Amino acid sequence: MTIKVGDKIPSVTLREMTPDGPKPVSTDELFAGKKVALFALPGAFTPTCSAKHVPGFVQNAEALKAKGIDTIACVSVNDAFVMGAWGKDQGAGDKVRMLADGNGEFTQAVGLEMDGTKFGMGKRSQRYSMIVDNGVVKSLNVEQPGAFEVSSAEFLLGLL
Repeated sequence: MTIKVGDKIPSVTLREMTPDGPKPVSTDELFAGKKVALFALPGAFTPTCSAKHVPGFVQNAEALKAKGIDTIACVSVNDAFVMGAWGKDQGAGDKVRMLADGNGEFTQAVGLEMDGTKFGMGKRSQRYSMIVDNGVVKSLNVEQPGAFEVSSAEFLLGLL
């Protein structure tokens, strides 16, 4: 079942690349007491994700934080090494946390898995964004396949 507005984010461990290597990040800690703009996408280094999705959040990080967002997080079904390299490539720095959902556990737990096997990508995340306040989903914006509108940083800014 797909997560919906009013639901609590499930307890799952993601991974984040640090100078000391991959470190676990629990969703409980990530969302506790914070307003988080989370966006998820099918894969690192893929065309729309690299040309539009991540750059939009990097460019709009200050504006999102000015509207009350404490943390901006990108989640993808990739490993922490790939997410770390992609974050460097995208200039995410301390603006966007690049979180790896290597086994797709978070993606499955929120019910937003996509089957990309016909493209040689395996099970991945759908493209979406959400605003989460203290662990509770306040806004959920799931894209239609192939679209890029409601999951953008600009769309989220309009909701805040």
